[in-house]
Amino acid sequence: MDIAILFCTCVVVLGVASIQTQLTRSDRRVARVERKLDAVMRHLGLEEEVPRKDEILALVRDGKQVQAIKLSGAGLVEAKQAVDAMS
Repeated sequence: MDIAILFCTCVVVLGVASIQTQLTRSDRRVARVERKLDAVMRHLGLEEEVPRKDEILALVRDGKQVQAIKLSGAGLVEAKQAVDAMS
């Protein structure tokens, strides 16, 4: 019985490690594609459109960064980086 539990535990640990490796590899690939896309956009002189950019800029100028982050609708980290870049 103890060997079966140990075997199951090992299988679960190896499964989790495999999934983590796949996620890390995927994250690196996505980051590489984003860098390439950013380079192409810069080369073409294009800017990423930010919805409600004027409202967000007004909130940033008024010192209301938290409201600007909420208004952006992006993920917390991405929104904070975008608002900080506008400041």
